[in-house]
Amino acid sequence: MAAHPQLNRHGELRHLLSIEGLPRDVLLHIMDTAQGFMSFGEREVKKVPLLRGKSVFNLFFENSTRTRTTFEIAAQRLSADVFNLDIQRSSTSKGESLLDTIANLEAMDADIFVVRHSQSGAPFLIASHTPEHVHVVNAGDGRHAHPTQGLLDMMTIRHYKRDFHALTVAIVGDIVHSRVARSDIHALTTLGVPEVRAVGPKTLVPGDLRDMGVRVCHDIEEGLRGADVVIALRLQNERMAGGLLPSASEFHMMYGLTPERMRLAREDAIVMHPGPINRGVELDSAVADGPQSVILPQVRFGIAVRMAVLSIVANTSA
Repeated sequence: MAAHPQLNRHGELRHLLSIEGLPRDVLLHIMDTAQGFMSFGEREVKKVPLLRGKSVFNLFFENSTRTRTTFEIAAQRLSADVFNLDIQRSSTSKGESLLDTIANLEAMDADIFVVRHSQSGAPFLIASHTPEHVHVVNAGDGRHAHPTQGLLDMMTIRHYKRDFHALTVAIVGDIVHSRVARSDIHALTTLGVPEVRAVGPKTLVPGDLRDMGVRVCHDIEEGLRGADVVIALRLQNERMAGGLLPSASEFHMMYGLTPERMRLAREDAIVMHPGPINRGVELDSAVADGPQSVILPQVRFGIAVRMAVLSIVANTSA
């Protein structure tokens, strides 16, 4: 049997590359560990020495503000030495291969690589070519996966809804291009959510999601009715080929979250969004800033989840 690419022989998390294929107890262990870090932002001294002496290299080959910043905060709060590679001035921009760049950084005694890349599978490639003592965390690869976003979304849902086993979760928007949607779907199904809905136009919602037990809804009212959790997704304009949508304004007219549409969901439903928000496209400001929105708390959960992942992988042997 081939070795699991993310776990060591004891079933412990060595790399975090994707939620797909991870056991439920691993997801719960990450969330439980993150729960212990939730209060750190309120402390006068926000650091613990769990990663003291470790070097964390943030390699963001795609632009990012929220993910990169929260990973940097997470590593610093764990007392790691943090290095942000300037991709625009790196040797990669001069033609050096990805693996050669990684090899050179390994020679600088890297312990953890946090990688965001436009090509699906790039973090897996790096993980397959690193020494046993080096760990890789996927911060988003192409259309494939964004596991820490999926985990922070699960943390948010657990905080507000407690139990996964009686929920209806609607994911609304550009699902075909969304690595967040894929990670959320794998996490929700692994954690036992009985009904996951994918809501959007036929051009943006792949039909094969039904094979994963997802209910595909092309009608927004059907998708939102009775939902406990609504996750709005950003239109991935940078990954879209032309012709999938007539216009952003038409998408909002057909699928945007408005206060009127949110009345179809349960009264205590929460609204989530991975950011950045396109106001007036995926959702109205009245929804983004309204009482059901937990978009800003998601960011706080994100720091705690990333602290948990970094601390777990750094202390896992090969």
